Amino acid sequence: MPDIDEVLKRINHVHFIGIGGSGMCPLAEILFAKGYIISGSDNNETDTLQRIRNMGIKVYFGQKPENIEGAEMIIYTAALLKDNPELVAAKNSGIPTFERSKLLGALTRKFSDSICVSGTHGKTTTCSMLTQVLIEAGKDPSAVIGGKLPLTGTNGIVGNTSFFVCESCEFVDTFLDLTPDIAVVLNVDEDHLDYFKTLDNLKKSFSKFISLSTKAVIINGDDKNTVECLNNSVIKPEVKVLTFGLNEGNNFRAINISEENEYYEFDLSVNSEISGRIKLSIPGKHNIYNALAVISSAVFSGVSVEECQKGIEDFHGAGRRFEKLAEINGITILDDYAHHPLELEVTLNTAMNMGFKHVYAVFQPFTYSRTHMLFDDFVRVLKIPDYCVMTEIMGSREINTYNIYTSQLAEKIPGSVWFNTFEEVASYTVSRAEPGDCIITLGCGDIYKAAKIMIKILKEKNYQ
Repeated sequence: MPDIDEVLKRINHVHFIGIGGSGMCPLAEILFAKGYIISGSDNNETDTLQRIRNMGIKVYFGQKPENIEGAEMIIYTAALLKDNPELVAAKNSGIPTFERSKLLGALTRKFSDSICVSGTHGKTTTCSMLTQVLIEAGKDPSAVIGGKLPLTGTNGIVGNTSFFVCESCEFVDTFLDLTPDIAVVLNVDEDHLDYFKTLDNLKKSFSKFISLSTKAVIINGDDKNTVECLNNSVIKPEVKVLTFGLNEGNNFRAINISEENEYYEFDLSVNSEISGRIKLSIPGKHNIYNALAVISSAVFSGVSVEECQKGIEDFHGAGRRFEKLAEINGITILDDYAHHPLELEVTLNTAMNMGFKHVYAVFQPFTYSRTHMLFDDFVRVLKIPDYCVMTEIMGSREINTYNIYTSQLAEKIPGSVWFNTFEEVASYTVSRAEPGDCIITLGCGDIYKAAKIMIKILKEKNYQ
């Protein structure tokens, strides 16, 4: 395979197959801003496609071999099927063709201050919060984020400085394609075991990611697995190591923590000196760690603690991260990306502690392998809410060789129910919810569509 950095030096026209995807669109925008000719295609008409058309990018609706004509490089999303007509044509034509993670890696090398945020949980919230802090501090960053940042209404930002913020996903080791100047590790937990097989293999990959850093490594010093990954990495002599957490010994600590309805404040201790009071505008104790990761990264990048205070207080969340979608007839509807048992646990405990009368968790399991391998953990955490409503498992890229079904979860969770369609899920839930209740849709698939149906039903009831 040709070297993508070298190819980018000698070509002008890049074509994106699946350009409307949340991970693709920001990359196209950044290359467009750097002077490349960009074209792309997608099978789904979205607001994103219209926005990039308005920028002057040629977008084809539908994917056909002739769409790649004139392209000198092809970027495709890993979600594509191997028989996609444009992908087949690209590979047959000999045009250099790369999966999106390779381009993201190349972009980290085009910026001299690339902040790459990794971890099993919290990447999108941390990247979004960090991007907001950098924007408000006048650092004018570029960014590729997994959810929409309300400040800009997009999940990609094209800035004009050396700063670049991006999520660094460990799945199939794609984060090893990156070259982080600042490598951030939020936590390391068992996930993607269909690929890694064991936690030890996962930790080895995180150690390799840490070793790629050129300026700083910033890690959760309270997380045993993350510290182990740090200890097993090979860090260059010029790279600075910073830790964050609640425990003594961390460079950036949260102390004197106070809480009201799951919204937290804390004093920031930097190398044992109190530097200011931080107030979070997003709920959940886990977001203390995300905020500390942001502060560590931002301060290392030349942002003052005062600027961090303001940016963090102004940050009210990212899309699909404990996002409040509506409040109708006293019923609050939230949506969250949580799909791993530990994510579900912190999200559901947060919701349960916010003073709602009842909490309805509406969960879409994602991938057969994860559901099978972490079955007992899913059962445990889905008992947390007052009521649990589920859909059938979204297999995504997998075939159900595990013979696992949502009905098996439901058998172990008292009072839980499951349905095949979002319409059934929505109808069941809103028919039982009362004023003062919270309904939260959960999962990294398309469960948010069920939330939209519920909002529609509740609005129609309101008009009757």
